[in-house]
Amino acid sequence: MKKKLLVLPVLILALVLFGSPGVWAQESGIIQATATVLSSLTIIGNHDLQFGTVTPGINKAVDKSSVGFAGEWLINGVAGAEISLDFTLPDSLILVDSTVGMRVNFSSTDASYSDGTGNQATPTGVINPNGPSAHDLGPAGDMTVWIGGTVYPSISQTGGDYTADVILTVAYTGS
Repeated sequence: MKKKLLVLPVLILALVLFGSPGVWAQESGIIQATATVLSSLTIIGNHDLQFGTVTPGINKAVDKSSVGFAGEWLINGVAGAEISLDFTLPDSLILVDSTVGMRVNFSSTDASYSDGTGNQATPTGVINPNGPSAHDLGPAGDMTVWIGGTVYPSISQTGGDYTADVILTVAYTGS
């Protein structure tokens, strides 16, 4: 019985002293998982697209370079970051407090932008507002976007003020 009692502490001591060879040979290294979150984008609708006075039966276009008439957005984010531009365009302007509509159209060349290297008259590039596109913010993290379009009043178009939302959605692409 004494032998059995003596064997157990000796085995425990041997296990503690000599243990598993892998346990004594282990090392570890630490790294950090890091990420940088880009600052938020800001977008401001700076100027409405204004067709002004429209005559029934006569189409009226506003060019994207028409200062004071073209729609304008100001965008700010991280300098040089790629962003997507995605327009939500109406197919009609609606008479205020009514359901009467006046058709509006935006061609593939009705929008433009400047990343700080151009201006409204000589923009950095042309944008097709009918589909999403990707562009880089300028060296200061800014971009200005302009849009024009054409309204098509019918010969019997009801008089009054017409309106519709033109929405530009901007997001970082991650590229």
